[in-house]
Amino acid sequence: MEENFTSSSPSTGLSSSITYITYLIFDILSILCSLFVLYYLLSDRALRRALNNHIIIVLLFLGITYELTAISWDLYYLRNGIPWIESPIFYLFSFFLDYGLYVTQIVLFAWATIERHILIFHNQWITTKKQRFYVHYLPIIIILIYCLIYFSLITFAPFCEDSFEPYITGGVFIPCVFMRTILGTLDLLIHQVIPTVIIVIFSVGLIVRVLWQKRKRNQLLQWRKHRKMTIQLLSISILYLTFNSPWTILIFASQYGLAEDIVAIPMVYAVYFRSYVLFLFPFVCCGSLSELRGKVKKVFYRRQRNQIGAIESLKIAPTTHK
Repeated sequence: MEENFTSSSPSTGLSSSITYITYLIFDILSILCSLFVLYYLLSDRALRRALNNHIIIVLLFLGITYELTAISWDLYYLRNGIPWIESPIFYLFSFFLDYGLYVTQIVLFAWATIERHILIFHNQWITTKKQRFYVHYLPIIIILIYCLIYFSLITFAPFCEDSFEPYITGGVFIPCVFMRTILGTLDLLIHQVIPTVIIVIFSVGLIVRVLWQKRKRNQLLQWRKHRKMTIQLLSISILYLTFNSPWTILIFASQYGLAEDIVAIPMVYAVYFRSYVLFLFPFVCCGSLSELRGKVKKVFYRRQRNQIGAIESLKIAPTTHK
């Protein structure tokens, strides 16, 4: 089949062929890795019941949904030069999933950085079922419901008339309610800037608190116990800050007066690399879960041992002569 790449990728301006190939490869690998991690987290009772893994499971499901929908539709546009479905309803639904899912996972992870302090330093707050519901489960439920209602309203409610020309031509679709409005500014602050600041503050705070507790002799056992949760959170925090912060900083700067010609080129790459938060998230989870790494090593070690055994059997097998 003849490939018909557009000259630029949706919302980036980068070479369409490069964006298509890299997104396609990382999308497939990320989905496979997400399914692999989810299988082990959900099939192992201890991992499934561990409170620190619950937010990871939710984020993995959100990531798979994003990659199967928003990224797949971007890939279709990159290859064919037109949206998958040419309909205003599809354009709105595409924005709802793209921006809605992306913001939801950022807000959820910002909460995860706060909750990790509770799980490590204040586990007396979650000793009973009632405490676990209000402190652990309820915030996750509230964030998911809030994001669903909020993005449904700003996307589908007829506050004003949207223009879909940017989306059709491969640009960034922005709802009319965000166009130079107070709501647009609040959305940027609440859903982009504040979660990023929270991730930075509570991740750095976790490092400081863990190092301080580790220095105390009577806290050595607790450090060993909670080291896995600390490493897991910090690994994911680095991923979010590396790929999401440039996008957030540039959007914030352009909103408050930075010249468009200064922002334009960096924004091209910031938008492109923003998706790598979701692409790389399952790999970081896989690497930060020591139990999962141990299982993977056992699988590969068992296969390697079986292959060596089969080779040795062939070497010592007697040969027959007529």
